[in-house]
Amino acid sequence: MMSSLVNLAQQTEEHATTQLPMPAVMFGVVAFAILMLLLLVTMAYRNVHTRHR
Repeated sequence: MMSSLVNLAQQTEEHATTQLPMPAVMFGVVAFAILMLLLLVTMAYRNVHTRHR
């Protein structure tokens, strides 16, 4: 019983690989770009409260 469970686990482990949709470095580049865009939006609204007084 135990050996069949080990064999089943080894077989599923071999087939459990997945392909990334882009190179791993690009995930960091995309995250950095999104955060920079959010920073620019935040900086655009930085002095809005002083203009409305």
